[in-house]
Amino acid sequence: MHTLLPFLLAMIVAIVLLNMWANLLKIAYPILLVVAGLVVSFLPGLPRVRINPDLIFFIFLPPLLFEASWTISFKEMRKWWRIIGSFAFLVVFFTALSVALVANQFIPGFTLALGFLLGGIVSPPDAVSTGAITKFVAIPKTTSAILAGESLLNDASSLIIFRFALVAVGTGQFLWQPAALSFLWMVLGGVGTGLLLAWIFVQAHKRLPLDAPSHIALTLVEPYCMYWVAEQIHCSGVLAVVSGGLFLSARRLVFLTSTSRIQSLSVWESFVFILNGVVFLIIGLELPEIIEGLHAQRIPIGTAIGYGFVVTGVLIAARILSSYAALVATWIFRPRVMPRARTNRRRWLMPLLLGWTGMRGVVSLAAALAIPIALENGGAFPQRNLILFITFVVILLTLLVQGLTLPYLVARTGLFEGLQEEESLESTRQKMKLGLKQHIHQFLKEKHEKEGTSQAGMETLLKQWEARAKAGADSGMNEKTKALFVEVLEVQRQYLTELNKDPKIDEELIRQQLYQIDLEEERLKII
Repeated sequence: MHTLLPFLLAMIVAIVLLNMWANLLKIAYPILLVVAGLVVSFLPGLPRVRINPDLIFFIFLPPLLFEASWTISFKEMRKWWRIIGSFAFLVVFFTALSVALVANQFIPGFTLALGFLLGGIVSPPDAVSTGAITKFVAIPKTTSAILAGESLLNDASSLIIFRFALVAVGTGQFLWQPAALSFLWMVLGGVGTGLLLAWIFVQAHKRLPLDAPSHIALTLVEPYCMYWVAEQIHCSGVLAVVSGGLFLSARRLVFLTSTSRIQSLSVWESFVFILNGVVFLIIGLELPEIIEGLHAQRIPIGTAIGYGFVVTGVLIAARILSSYAALVATWIFRPRVMPRARTNRRRWLMPLLLGWTGMRGVVSLAAALAIPIALENGGAFPQRNLILFITFVVILLTLLVQGLTLPYLVARTGLFEGLQEEESLESTRQKMKLGLKQHIHQFLKEKHEKEGTSQAGMETLLKQWEARAKAGADSGMNEKTKALFVEVLEVQRQYLTELNKDPKIDEELIRQQLYQIDLEEERLKII
């Protein structure tokens, strides 16, 4: 412990420094973290990083999925559910099938079951890698929403394939009817478990006398609880966390106070940042042990690297092909929602961008490390080290090749130059604020007329809102006026919640304004 703890603390410091460097270089920090982990792994005297395969999913996946479900726009997911669903399920299965067939054909000793296992591991693109890379690329909100929604759901579909493939490898057979029933239970049971537990947690937040730290601590427990309960009843823990997270996210204004929402944002952002950083460093640190396993199986490193290149090529080709298939299907069946572009050439180049955003990362590593070392009969799990090595090569290649060239690809093709949104973000923001002020002014006016002129605080607020100025004179604000101001803030939240139902309004703008209202309420508490 005394040697491991300094090493873990050094990892966190390295994550912070590498993130700073990545921001200066304007590249995605996962790229530097993987390379740094690879370089550091060859330094002598460092402790070996080993994680129990049975715990890898439980440690990393629940909080990462939970945080993603809180930050995603559910409204955008509903709007683009067809393409998100097709990429999250159909494309993942098609990719896994392609990898299985190629691996069975070209890699000696790989059965179809092992091919599907490898395909389930490497098929889901990583949300963290994609988000970190697209941060430096100007892409439309529509594309960002599709990528975020896909990344949230494709983990579940790929891990379901992974689980079935593990069973097939262990038993040597695959029965379709039991597998279909099991798949149905994993999906429905996972979603149902997540929603039920999320409802229970909402009631706990609302009914228990919790302060802000207690609220935040409970949110840290929730994803692990959802995942563990779902896994105990043999359904999808991933879907339980995702569905429960979306349920809680949609009701955050109901059961969390403004203090809890503000503080939890920073806590979760830092927590997830450290988790992601540790995982990407582990990707590099695990390589020496994987190479030792290959030597033990007498598999040449050059040959294993070649397999990794082949699988990476299959992944990229399958995703690009699927992107063009989705565009053709949209053109045939729903031409009204075809992507907007200045020219047909740019429109038909857009699937290339979507296909080029398939960077792999955390989920693929977690799934690969979760492969058991031995089968139930005591024998060694076949090709485990080769699968781990191929997964490492796939992650490294997609991060370096696709991640570093994506900004250049967007700039070189000019895909999004000249694209005009229906309303610019700034224009929408100004209209929203104007509508909010007018709504509050009308609310105060009606309340003032109803309750008479006895409340001086109400008259002050009415004049301030009518003059479209900030609510000032804080030093003279008594408790009655503060209570009225808090009521005004709550009316603003209700107005924004209703406004969010408009499909033309970007939900991110709504959330930013709600955050400002929370800050205003916190400011009142210290006046």
